[in-house]
Amino acid sequence: MDFDKLVHQPTRLQIFAYLYRHGETSFPDLKEALDVTEGNLASHIGKMEDADCVAVEKQFVDRKPQTTYELTDLGREKFEEHIGTLEALIDDLNE
Repeated sequence: MDFDKLVHQPTRLQIFAYLYRHGETSFPDLKEALDVTEGNLASHIGKMEDADCVAVEKQFVDRKPQTTYELTDLGREKFEEHIGTLEALIDDLNE
């Protein structure tokens, strides 16, 4: 049973799960919801973006910069595959 290391890492797993459930989310909202530092969040988001799992949109709202994140189709697929792997592991334990 192989876990995707991109998804399985605890902080990134939280990011995947949050974005999967909530959709497009701003950086401050994601930082607050996950209770992580700005640097930690930026680092993990960067790895997810490099893997084409998260889309990053930067825009100005009321003349202030705002960055939002949303899982790509690939990101959603990887998260769903990871959940499937975890469910299979649980099923194997219950046999």
